[in-house]
Amino acid sequence: METQTITIRVSPEAARVYNTATAEQQRKLEVLLSLKLTEVARAPRPLEDVMSEISRKAQARGLTPEILESFLNE
Repeated sequence: METQTITIRVSPEAARVYNTATAEQQRKLEVLLSLKLTEVARAPRPLEDVMSEISRKAQARGLTPEILESFLNE
């Protein structure tokens, strides 16, 4: 798959998580972000609605910032 480099602004915590991840974890995060960005671009609804839905689903499944961090640190 061809890729391109982009620059995005994220929270300091998100930057820390990415920067402290292993190369493999970073690659997985990049793939996940790429898929989500593509999904949002194809969605017929506003970005804010998609983001809210993703957040609600993650929270309903019990995902907290601490749990996400622990997944990324594994």
